[in-house]
Amino acid sequence: MSAADAPWRLSIAELVPLIRDGALSPVDLLDAYLERIGALDGALHSFVHLNAHARAAAEAAQAEIAAGRWRGPLHGVPIGVKDNHLTADMPTTAGAPGEAFPLRDATAVARLRAAGAVLIGKTRMHQFAWGMETPPTANPRDLSRVPGGSSGGSGAAVAAGLCAAALGSDTGGSIRIPASLCGCVGLKPTFGLIGRGGIVPHSWSLDHAGPLAASVADAALLTEAMAGPDPDDPGCAGLAAPGLAAAAAPGASVAGLRVGVCHRHFFEGLTPAVERAADAALAALVAAGARIVEFDAPELSVGLGAIFAIELASSTAWHDRRLREGRVAGFEPDVRLLVEMGRLVSGADYLQAERYRRRLGEVFAARFADVDVVAGPTLPLTAWRMGERSVDIGGRSESVLAVSWRLTYPWNLLGLPALSLPCGVDGDGLPIGFQIAGPAFGEAAVLRAGAALEAALGGPMARG
Repeated sequence: MSAADAPWRLSIAELVPLIRDGALSPVDLLDAYLERIGALDGALHSFVHLNAHARAAAEAAQAEIAAGRWRGPLHGVPIGVKDNHLTADMPTTAGAPGEAFPLRDATAVARLRAAGAVLIGKTRMHQFAWGMETPPTANPRDLSRVPGGSSGGSGAAVAAGLCAAALGSDTGGSIRIPASLCGCVGLKPTFGLIGRGGIVPHSWSLDHAGPLAASVADAALLTEAMAGPDPDDPGCAGLAAPGLAAAAAPGASVAGLRVGVCHRHFFEGLTPAVERAADAALAALVAAGARIVEFDAPELSVGLGAIFAIELASSTAWHDRRLREGRVAGFEPDVRLLVEMGRLVSGADYLQAERYRRRLGEVFAARFADVDVVAGPTLPLTAWRMGERSVDIGGRSESVLAVSWRLTYPWNLLGLPALSLPCGVDGDGLPIGFQIAGPAFGEAAVLRAGAALEAALGGPMARG
């Protein structure tokens, strides 16, 4: 099947020369995605809204490109937008029908428009960015399984080839979890690299904005486009991120790269399939020239309680008026329980959690003096069945809420960049994710390692 017959199979990096040189028009590309959405999304439920203005944007991009006004690698490329990012031409509900947020562009959305991207629609999310399932969205690899959350619609849409890439947000793993379960790439950049102005808050000090994409190179392209100053986000670092696309370009070398491995936390309680795939990924990095550096971080043993306290308190504070006024009828039961649980977090609890966060930051600052990146599995398991509330791993029953973000949350607490990319499948053909994290603003090393591993494993996971 040729690219012209199925352009949705191609990564953005592969689409760029076709669009730039006129071999593929943005309108035809949009139509290919819309046709696929029409055929598949009735079962997947990955989109909550399709953009009525997408065709006009694609036509405008086509005219600009024909006139020689090329804006760059995202020009004319259809991108999905998670439903907690404000958009000027589409409603935003944050997964809660009946909520009305302003019609304006979030900073990340505005940057994508400026880069020439075509916003194809809003992707479904777990309500108010809580949860790990995103009902009723299905996993495109197995419709009986969850896509992960809270950016489950974005993960499902990208993996199924319903858009070239999509925006997500990540508070404890909400970009990397769907990427791992659905079989695509997800990047949580350094805290403040991508401004969060115009994104409905979940936890002010833990929220990160970032992309889900078909390949490591595509994630780099989107991150580079969205990074920069944001007057609406006081936590924004105000830094551009040139060079990320180059770091993830074909032929990325990891010769001499020091890859930190912490078995105590990141390799405990894994399913056998995940453990085998993660070990094979590490071996592939070593074969490509990287060097494994073992280290220990016993402080991680109590981290889940710390991030949960911070997240609960932050979310409850943001929803305080709704709670006091009794405006909770539209909350899903699981979300209402979590939001109200935040009232049980005392001031002392919150401060102790923040003290722990600072201590963990000191620990990993010392570790990153000796290693360039830290690597291991993204999740201990693959996608679980819809409706399951607990899973059995090695004879031990665990809550899916706890197990699904056990390996991702440390990088949110620390605000450090972390990438998830597919590294294999289990016996049921379900994707397994591999996570690579780095020091603050160390995205280039993270992406370089990810691109090299992706190439060593045979390239990006096929979509569809």
